[in-house]
Amino acid sequence: MTATPPVDGRTRHYGDFYGVGDATAGDDRPVLVVHGNCQAEAMRVVLETSTHTFRCVRVPPVHELVAGDEPHLTRLLRTCAVLVSQPVRDGYHGLPLGTAEVAAAAPAARLVLVPVVRDSRLHPYQALVRVDGAGEPPVVPYHDLRTLALAARTAAPAGSARGGAGASEAPRTAGRAGLLAVADRSRAELRRREAAHGTLVVSDLLEAAGAEASHTLNHPGNPVLVGLVQRVLDALGAGATARDPGRVLLRSVLAPLHPEVLDALGLDPARARPDWLVNGEPVTDRAVREAQLAWYAEHPEVVTAGLARHADAMRDLGL
Repeated sequence: MTATPPVDGRTRHYGDFYGVGDATAGDDRPVLVVHGNCQAEAMRVVLETSTHTFRCVRVPPVHELVAGDEPHLTRLLRTCAVLVSQPVRDGYHGLPLGTAEVAAAAPAARLVLVPVVRDSRLHPYQALVRVDGAGEPPVVPYHDLRTLALAARTAAPAGSARGGAGASEAPRTAGRAGLLAVADRSRAELRRREAAHGTLVVSDLLEAAGAEASHTLNHPGNPVLVGLVQRVLDALGAGATARDPGRVLLRSVLAPLHPEVLDALGLDPARARPDWLVNGEPVTDRAVREAQLAWYAEHPEVVTAGLARHADAMRDLGL
């Protein structure tokens, strides 16, 4: 028997997962679990809004699961009738959290594979850079390729004063051809991963979603999430229509939308927004750039890694 953990904010939030509270007492609907990153929880919200056929259990995102969560996950998976999962590698974070491992722990569950949605079309300057020990950049957990290029150009020689040099320099604006090249590569990469992992298809939903396709490169907008959930419901033969939950999902960070990007994609440049929204609060793009330039001065290895990892996009964008 799995021990009930102490009741705190986390266990209350994931009460069904941890067996805290009795909100689901007497609920004998088939259990549905969505396994993956933050997109998985957003999909669960849409599923819960759209159908009462399943008990859609809220679980922590895969990157937050720790060893102490294993017994609770195992208990849940044994009761699971439907497992919707993003592709996760075996032994993720040293735990049996890979898609195949989780599916094996849910022997009665029907498995539906969905892709991790990454879309650079609306955010061609945005990037993720992972360097062990460096952590995330300040203010927002995203890098701007223009800021990386600026950091490389303004890096002071070893031993001299470093800091926010160059922050007042206006970001470069890429040409139409370069922006479209980044968009084409992003679309092709998503299609490649869909095919490689045998997931449901989401790549064809992005263009129709227009300027609402994504908030950041890895946070799809509601139209994309609802469209993908519809395909999950269809795959399950649920006979239900995916419905918008009536609130914006994955909205912790909303990135700027640049008019030249919207124009290149055939969208209305009037939809542009110059700055960020972080947890609902406006943050200027310049404030992000200044903070991150200072951070890069302390973490030059991140600049080096970013330039190498995103060389193709930077070349397309003229950086």
